[in-house]
Amino acid sequence: MSLLVKASVEGQTISRVTPESASWKHVGFAAYRIERGNLVTIDEPQREVCIVVLSGTVTIEAGDERWESIGTRQSVFDDEAPYALYLPPGITARVRAEGAAEIGVASAPAAGLYPPRLITPGQMKRSTRGTGANTRYVCDILPQTEVAEGLLVVEVITPSGHSSSYPPHKHDHDNVPVESSLEETYYHRLNPPQGFAFQRVYTDKRDLDETMAVENHDVVMVPRGYHPVVVPYGYDSYYLNVMAGDKRSWHFKNDPEHDWIAVRDNARIDAVGSNKEAS
Repeated sequence: MSLLVKASVEGQTISRVTPESASWKHVGFAAYRIERGNLVTIDEPQREVCIVVLSGTVTIEAGDERWESIGTRQSVFDDEAPYALYLPPGITARVRAEGAAEIGVASAPAAGLYPPRLITPGQMKRSTRGTGANTRYVCDILPQTEVAEGLLVVEVITPSGHSSSYPPHKHDHDNVPVESSLEETYYHRLNPPQGFAFQRVYTDKRDLDETMAVENHDVVMVPRGYHPVVVPYGYDSYYLNVMAGDKRSWHFKNDPEHDWIAVRDNARIDAVGSNKEAS
């Protein structure tokens, strides 16, 4: 089975990954394009959900609650954080677009411990990671410091000619604090949209080693292994990461063959301020 899920160029559903289609336990992801006045219904009886308004403006009704006109970005490449909505299992959401809109829907198994809540751009931490051609821009949408049962959600913009999720790192063993076990999806966007990027997913033993040319709206599944991204010159990359596992804890391990890059870059960063490599 290929780890690359190609996007649909027509229809409301752009991309979709389920635990069944991925042959794993936790992460679900879907991306939808919604025309003005149309709606998407999201119904997950046993899974918590994080709806990310990638672009456009939407109104969401869920249970007895209603959130009107959320979302201010025209593009995922705008220099601002998104709006997002967290929902526990068993609450049906209806997402209606006020103009052309795009949403990402992350899900993971949950018992229903936390109530619905709107996550505003001002509640999200934005940061710069890496140095030189390893620089990228991160927005923590639903990090482990915010309540959820399983989901971790983050978005990353990687400039033209840069690398991200680099040095290559992995999180596929339950060995906290060295490493945690988390499945992950990457939802890719490119600017201009005819561009492409490269993502490799590989293990130390190379029993998994797949290199993919990803195009606009494609999804890459990362069941295990290291998973760096490289962006060719002339195009900027965006991706939305969804992670979940048996424990909601994010710890990663760099590929020992390439960890010297992190050591060098962290030494440079320490000289000017704190930072952390990953994503």
